[in-house]
Amino acid sequence: MHKVKQRTILLTGGAGFIGFHTAKKLLERGDSLIIVDNFNDYYDPELKRARAKILTSKYDAVEFEEVDIADYKALENIFKNEKIDKVCHLAAQAGVRYSLEHPFAYERTNITGTLNLLELCRHYGVKDFIYASSSSVYGNNKKLPFSEADRVDTPISLYAASKKSNEEMAYTYHHLFGLNCTGLRFFTVYGPWSRPDMALFLFTKAILQGKAINVFNNGEMARDFTYIDDIVSGVIASIDKSYSYEIFNLARGESIKLMDYIAEIEKNLGKEAKKNMMPIQPGDVPKTSADISHAREKLGYDPQTSVPTGVKNFIQWYKRYYNA
Repeated sequence: MHKVKQRTILLTGGAGFIGFHTAKKLLERGDSLIIVDNFNDYYDPELKRARAKILTSKYDAVEFEEVDIADYKALENIFKNEKIDKVCHLAAQAGVRYSLEHPFAYERTNITGTLNLLELCRHYGVKDFIYASSSSVYGNNKKLPFSEADRVDTPISLYAASKKSNEEMAYTYHHLFGLNCTGLRFFTVYGPWSRPDMALFLFTKAILQGKAINVFNNGEMARDFTYIDDIVSGVIASIDKSYSYEIFNLARGESIKLMDYIAEIEKNLGKEAKKNMMPIQPGDVPKTSADISHAREKLGYDPQTSVPTGVKNFIQWYKRYYNA
């Protein structure tokens, strides 16, 4: 990796799954980080605290601010007191299914929180805003693989709608105030330290406990499963490149059938899963597949980790962390 001068990056969601891995990589190469995270209880906060502890015990150039991004005044204090070079905004209320029951959590964190950050970048002279979007913005699009040039007018969950809203707000701030904005559409990210509500984590836990796993759409699902290290490489390239306005798909660029993914988990655990075959859930799409040529060309993005390797790495981590 080329040498970049040390600078201070405000990273939101740095105790989260993608945020933690991104923080680690940025700190390893010598950036200074201010991490904003509210350690909410959407999933076990202990996992977030454990990630944060790894960062603070190993690196000096990191500070945590326990702040909710929906709290404008608390956020503004950070912008007032620190010289921030770039904002990497990865905090979000995640999860498609949760959005069916808790819509206002998405409005608060994903919409108000993102607007707060854009507005503070504008007023405090921060020129670069890199933020997480999601493959879910493609919604019910029928053309595969999904390309950044496709229209995204059919979100089928509030989570997806909130992420599309982020892209539109970012474009507006770019257009009106010259803010450099790069949006990253992540495709089904997995790997060590992942969220407990994600398929790989849920499946691994259930299989080890001898419980049945829920397999939606009777297994007729496919996802562009993307290993965390590949995602982080794309995030960091986006921070370094500083484009005026871009949106990138970050994915492996290869769709894997859910049943093949489950078989890989079973192989690594040496145990067959009991399966509850279920209908497709509201808000879910049957297949995702990404065209990553734009990210290859403009970010030098080049995903390296196959699903067999990625699943193996996760299961080794899971067994270590949970003494399973």
